Order: sequence, then C-alpha cells, then structure tokens
Amino acid sequence: MTDHALLSVERLTTVFDLASGPVPAVDDISFTIGSGETLGLVGESGSGKSVTALSVLRLVQPPGRIAGGSIHFKGRDLLTLPEADMREVRGAGISLIFQEPMSALNPVFTIGDQIAETLQVHGRSRAEARRRAIELLDAVKMPDAVHRVNDYPHQLSGGQRQRVLIAMALACNPQLVIADEPTTALDVTVQAQILDLLRDMRGRLGLSLLLITHDLGVVAEMADRVAVMYAGRIVEEGPVRAVLRSPQHPYTRGLLASLPGGTSQRRLRAIEGSVPVLGALPRGCAFHPRCPDRFTPCDTRVPASYTVGPAHSARCYLHDAAS
Repeated sequence: MTDHALLSVERLTTVFDLASGPVPAVDDISFTIGSGETLGLVGESGSGKSVTALSVLRLVQPPGRIAGGSIHFKGRDLLTLPEADMREVRGAGISLIFQEPMSALNPVFTIGDQIAETLQVHGRSRAEARRRAIELLDAVKMPDAVHRVNDYPHQLSGGQRQRVLIAMALACNPQLVIADEPTTALDVTVQAQILDLLRDMRGRLGLSLLLITHDLGVVAEMADRVAVMYAGRIVEEGPVRAVLRSPQHPYTRGLLASLPGGTSQRRLRAIEGSVPVLGALPRGCAFHPRCPDRFTPCDTRVPASYTVGPAHSARCYLHDAAS
C-alpha cells in the first residue's frame, strides 16, 4: 500500500460465478488516488470500469464477488471491515455518483426526501436533513432550490437530475467521490456545466475524484492521472499529459486515433473488432486479436506492466527488452 494515498487498490480481482465457472470482470488491477487528486478510469463499455467502482464500495451483488486483492482507504482495508463499519464509509468517506440519473433516483419520492435520507442514515434529524438538502441543492446551483426540493425526478431535466445526484454524493462531506460516467446522455452544453460543477466542488472542498468515463476529452480536461482499462485489466497508467501526448499501449493509441483531431484532413481510424466476451478471453494479451503491432508472445502470455516513463507504465511486450 502507498503510505500517502487516500485510496490504494492492490491486485483487485472481481469475478462472476457462472455455470461455466468464475469469470473475471476485474482482473488483478492496482491503482492509487492521492488526497485532492483526480484519476480518470477510461475504456470501452464492458472493460470493467463500473465493476471496479462497485468493488471499491463493496456493492458487487451475487453472482459477483471480490475474489482477491486489497482496498485500503485512509489506511483501513475495506475488504476486512464488518458491514456496519462499511456502511459508515459509504457516503461519509466514499460516495458514488451513479451513471443514469433517471434510474438512480426513486420516481415516487421528492428529491429533497432522497437527499435527506442519506443524511438521516448518518445521524441527522429529519429537520436538519431537510435544511441541509436545500443547502446542497443551492451548492450545486439548482435554480430556486428552496422550492425545487419538493419536486419529483420526472419534473427535472437531465442536467438537473445529475445535479441532484451530485448533491446526494456530497451530502456527508466525503473525501473521495466516484463519478461513474457523470455526463452520459447529456447535451454538450449541459455536460460542460456538470464538469464545471465537479471541478468547482473538487477545488472548494478538496475532494479526491475517481472519474469513470469513455471520453478522453473529459479526462484531458479533468484528470491528473489516467488509467486505461481493457477486458478487466489496466493496460496503461500515468500522468494524463504523458499518456495522451505519448501513449505507450496500442489500445490507448487506437482510442486516441478514433477521436476527431487537429486537422480536418486526418481520417478517423476505428479499432477493428470489439471487446472480447469476458468468459471467452483470448490467450495472452486480451487485446492482441485487434492489435496492429501484435507479435509472439502476445498470443500466448499475458504481458507484465513495464515502466515506460516517470510514473508511467504499460502492459505491452513492445516494452520488453527481451522480446
């Protein structure tokens, strides 16, 4: 465990027990997040990003289970805590902004009641919780918060619902916020407002942030470091500028090449194929069937993590001097 890290995940493996046997959705991953730091976790759908978030909070439901590794938060191993202690960590220590604001909010309760419930679970009275709910809605720049606190989710726009989820996440003053695709399905202008809000909250409250996204533009704008996931593994990690300016894994290069770039003449290049089914991963490096740089032993052995620069690593045999 890194001594100064707020969160330190070491060799985390989360599997789903299927009839055919255990299938790893998160496979032996490690990362740290320091106090006040933002780590971007990037990858295509199905790469294991959301399962990683649920694993950190011990919210993986059967048939899923955490099969190995450790998760230290402020020096305590969350995987060894009794459930009662873990409930105290959720919300008050680590909070989660869910991916889909409409499905994450209960349609039959007002947004004020839903924010207040989080506070009451952690010891606030009903009256205190309601006052705090209005303060939080005002803090996330909800227009006319004192009246909107009585609204139901269907009365709000997508951006307003996302603000409610952020208010709920901040209710108990956590040190770490996990934001799972916080701008998905929002208009571009609303996305910018939500990112501005997260940036403002991070600076004002000193939050650490685990930002889960498939959007490298969001990572470039928001993150200090980035970890790129593919098929349950972190294949590249490092300072965001180093990774985006000089990607050292073919998958990261493919993601960047598929984005609109600096010149109108450059054709966008898609990564051929698709993310493999987790229960039927290819041998060796999971990316090798799609990789333009593959060679032996890519198709037979999983590569180690190689240091490719200051605090920058990549899981690719291109960096193995013996290959």
